[in-house]
Amino acid sequence: MKNSKKYYLCENCNFETSQWLGRCPNCGAWNSLLPLDISDKSKKPVKIEKEDLAQPLGEVKFNIEEQRYQTGLTEFDRVLGGGVVPGSLILIGGEPGIGKSTLALQIAQQLAQRVGKILYVTAEESLNQIFLRASRLSVNSNQIYLLAENDLERIIGQMKHLNPKVAIIDSIQIISDTSIPSAPGSVSQVKNCTSSLMEIAKKGNISLIIIGHVTKDGEIAGPKILEHIVDTVLYLEGERFQTYRLLRGIKNRFGATNELGIFQMENAGLKEVVNPSKILLSSRSHPIPGTITTITFEGSRPLAVEIEALTSSSFLNYPRRVTTGVDYNRVSLIIAVLENKLKLPLQNKDIYINTAGGIKISEPAIDLGIAVAIVSSLKGIAVPLDTVVFGELGLTGEVRTVSLCERRLKEAQNIGYKKSIIPWDNAQQITANFKNLKIEPWQDISDITNFLKNKN
Repeated sequence: MKNSKKYYLCENCNFETSQWLGRCPNCGAWNSLLPLDISDKSKKPVKIEKEDLAQPLGEVKFNIEEQRYQTGLTEFDRVLGGGVVPGSLILIGGEPGIGKSTLALQIAQQLAQRVGKILYVTAEESLNQIFLRASRLSVNSNQIYLLAENDLERIIGQMKHLNPKVAIIDSIQIISDTSIPSAPGSVSQVKNCTSSLMEIAKKGNISLIIIGHVTKDGEIAGPKILEHIVDTVLYLEGERFQTYRLLRGIKNRFGATNELGIFQMENAGLKEVVNPSKILLSSRSHPIPGTITTITFEGSRPLAVEIEALTSSSFLNYPRRVTTGVDYNRVSLIIAVLENKLKLPLQNKDIYINTAGGIKISEPAIDLGIAVAIVSSLKGIAVPLDTVVFGELGLTGEVRTVSLCERRLKEAQNIGYKKSIIPWDNAQQITANFKNLKIEPWQDISDITNFLKNKN
């Protein structure tokens, strides 16, 4: 009689226990422990083939020319660090309906024209539905092979048979491994399916693009287990009722992180935005109090972003502080510095901060821009349209230096700005010549009051 071992596995968090429990002690889920029976088998010696032997580094052969596949979508290639690396595993996450499948089909069309066979696996939709979307996007390459399947073994079998250059899985939450007794989308299913697909992709040097839905908590398939497995993590962001989509790199083993690609959603699919700074700036023809332009960096790209501030009298015991696109705690810090150093009456004011274009900014170089916008709104004094402001604020009210100052100034000059307000120390380190851009250095936050007095 064969020895058997029985244990229970939580389908939500992969917790293992030797006895059944009504509630998982790890994640707290009810009725999530599933029984598993595994027969004890004697371990067989592993046979290592000649091609699997470890090789000296100097004898490894690698074709640098084939290091990356260019997709033809400049914004997508930028976020990846130059293109798709053969054998890499890329995760594209985003909320349902944001445009992940549209982007995946457009990538498939471009890669099919450049590298060869592309396998597109749709687990959510039928072939007819994919065909209708492909027709709308003008995707019609015979090198794209469509497969409507959600069984892991069948998908792996198709990958081995077809041997494509790139495989796209849409989406990983629907793929199911019949050897695991849990529903598709559970942690154990997602983790096992991704690991199995990654093994096939690495062995066959197949670039694998996996699409994953983001939950209400901003996570992919519950816990962020996929982010540790894959090589590259990309998030497609944006409001569903707006036309612009932001593709942000969160993790990249083959390039820089925090790169940003900007697209515009149209009837024919996602279109690249050539000059993203223009979409982040308003088209107003005259200056308005409470608005200021700053230069921020997303990855290696400088972007001109308009910051809007509104201050109004509050009748509440605790005035409202509402932020969109910027860090709430950072804004609270800036308000405290303005109250303490400039003696501004902000304790009884509702303050609203917004970034135009729906972009989210986290770097401290926008501190000075936020401060100028708040004071401008409070005093009702407008900042000229041709002025750009950037710098970090300290708790003592000093304006601190920021990185990549000259690249920020160059971006401002290219857009057409005539004046730039920057930290004093940055101004002393500038070596480039900006003929059409006047540079005004600030040392302390008190310079804001003097600046707006001259505009009154």
